[in-house]
Amino acid sequence: MEKGSKRAILWLLVIPYIGLLWVPFYNFREPELLGFPFFYWYQLAFVPLTAFITWIVYRSTSHDD
Repeated sequence: MEKGSKRAILWLLVIPYIGLLWVPFYNFREPELLGFPFFYWYQLAFVPLTAFITWIVYRSTSHDD
């Protein structure tokens, strides 16, 4: 993998950081999902999303070991 595209893939790791850092973006009660206010299920949705993004970055980068 080229160094430039590898660096671009690493930028995917910023998505969860920005998505959860900006609290006024998701500090709402509506819409609710299964009785959970948006504030909670938005944060919970980032758990599998972050794992998936981390997996993508791991698979996309070369490992020399």
